[in-house]
Amino acid sequence: MDPARPSPSATLRGRRCAPRHYQALADVQPTPYWLDDPGRPGARPALVGDEHCDLLVVGGGYSGLWTALIAKERDPSRDVVLIEGERIGWAATGRNGGFCAASITHGLGNGLERWPGEITELERLGNRNLDEIEAAVARHGIDCDFERTGEIDVATEPYQVDDLHALAEEAAGHGIRLDLLDRDAMRAEVDSPTFLGGLWDREGVAMLHPAKLAWGLADACARLGVRIHEHTRATELARNGAGMAVRTGYGRVFARQVVLGSGVFPSLVKRVRPFVVPVYDYALMTEPLSAERMASLGWKNRQGLGDSANQFHYFRLTADNRILWGGYDAIYPYGGRVAAEHDQRPETFAKLAGQFFDCFPQLEGVRFTHAWGGAIDTCSRFSAFYGTAHGGRVGYAAGYTGLGVGATRFGADVVLDLLAGERTERTELEMVRSKPLPFPPEPIAWAGIELTRRSLAAADRNAGRRNLWLKTLDRLGLGFDS
Repeated sequence: MDPARPSPSATLRGRRCAPRHYQALADVQPTPYWLDDPGRPGARPALVGDEHCDLLVVGGGYSGLWTALIAKERDPSRDVVLIEGERIGWAATGRNGGFCAASITHGLGNGLERWPGEITELERLGNRNLDEIEAAVARHGIDCDFERTGEIDVATEPYQVDDLHALAEEAAGHGIRLDLLDRDAMRAEVDSPTFLGGLWDREGVAMLHPAKLAWGLADACARLGVRIHEHTRATELARNGAGMAVRTGYGRVFARQVVLGSGVFPSLVKRVRPFVVPVYDYALMTEPLSAERMASLGWKNRQGLGDSANQFHYFRLTADNRILWGGYDAIYPYGGRVAAEHDQRPETFAKLAGQFFDCFPQLEGVRFTHAWGGAIDTCSRFSAFYGTAHGGRVGYAAGYTGLGVGATRFGADVVLDLLAGERTERTELEMVRSKPLPFPPEPIAWAGIELTRRSLAAADRNAGRRNLWLKTLDRLGLGFDS
């Protein structure tokens, strides 16, 4: 789930899929593939009564799990409690595509646009962060199908080839190597008649099983002494003497400090809420591919892929050679309410199915086994923002906008630095010290987001040419380029 790209080919545009493709959806399960795993651990007990601790972490997704783990690694004597309203990894953490990127700026282009003077440092910190994720997976023995295969941005229209050349040159000017692939080289990696070229980041992205990473992080936290409670929703945050008190359904937690890792859900710090809106993203998963079908694709290097449209697709192989195919539609529900009813959207799944077979006609007859959606915590600058509240007792990070699998670990480090009152290479960054522009209230928010979505679709139909609305957003620094 990675909304940041510059138009798919005519064959991938948003028409209704042909009825012959509906059959591929006949047996689909309306649940995230990653969470539908026989190895999913049982639920940990809810918090009942009162707890006291040094640090309370609210949220059992990547933000909260990395925060709890790093807090214990920094200071093993620190008493840490983590509470999760549903199950570990239940929300965006267990519904994404499993692309773990080094970028902490939501891609090089977004970083250059916003923090050109810091981009070299931001790239260095991002690469180090991905290295540290790989090291943590090994150190804690987390079995999450981690493969550092890289990712290819794919051109499916001629103007996108030029855009990829320009990005490669700009990256080289900052000492960043991205390998250009012409049409033949691209199709030698992964064969599709729609592919015209590619830009391969060989080291900056890993593929993984997102739910298994979350479950493994939770186990690692527990082994270090973190007390984890599932089905424990935080409902109220208030000062309590020198610390904080958080009310839950069946009790309270009294803590010296609190970290909020609740992502897209309304923050317990109310002033943070206008900075985040939920945008729903959708994905399909195929059945495992036979050896013959795999041979028809090539794809021996198992890279993640994404086309270069505004309304783009992201796709990758799983450990058992299924293809995850997601993206394209990005839906904002009026009022910004996160609700289970938005997780299933048949019209989007039908559209995605048709686009899948347009991209890979050699896979005609393959069936989909799972279809799901999930809400992305979207902010106006497309990369996370950070801060503290209640006199430095509460820290938060939010707004990862679909690129949080890797960047949440960096965010955990930032928030712990802020709570410690430390000046570090992270807290001195302009990216960390600044905030995005907030979203306006309804109905202005819905109208603006819908106009942006339609304008981006129009740009995809017109060789990437941006209309007056998009140009105005660019000038305001809102960065809606995908």
